[in-house]
Amino acid sequence: MLSIKYQQEFLSQFKSGAQELLEQDWDEIEHKKDLRKLNPDWSIYELLEKQGQLYIFTCRDDLKLVGYFVVIITPNLHCKGDTLAVADVIYLDKEYRSGLLGYKLFLFAESCIRDDGYKTLQVTTTEMNPIDPLMLKLGYSKVETKFEKVL
Repeated sequence: MLSIKYQQEFLSQFKSGAQELLEQDWDEIEHKKDLRKLNPDWSIYELLEKQGQLYIFTCRDDLKLVGYFVVIITPNLHCKGDTLAVADVIYLDKEYRSGLLGYKLFLFAESCIRDDGYKTLQVTTTEMNPIDPLMLKLGYSKVETKFEKVL
């Protein structure tokens, strides 16, 4: 029987058990593995956390990390005085995707962000593993398409 818990965590809590899931996430969605290697800049994440700009939401089965939703709070450079909540990384272990765990992780993260006064959450999805049906079910609107070219 699953014992799932959704919670907001500090970076130190998250980092201690995240490497395996980060690698699975990277393998699943990184388009340019020959160009970029997984190497999180933990010092930047620590700085963002100290400045109150980092939110880490997790999904755990007992103590085992099975999913995460990391959000960065940033000024909106196009609308002075506005602040954006922007998803940095989102992942749910493949073994846990058959139910509503991902959906509930989104709802939990949205609730926490809303409770802290943020009005919008921007989420980028990948073409390699799109979650568009989930995004639409959750009420998100597609607002842009992102392209990349290796120079």
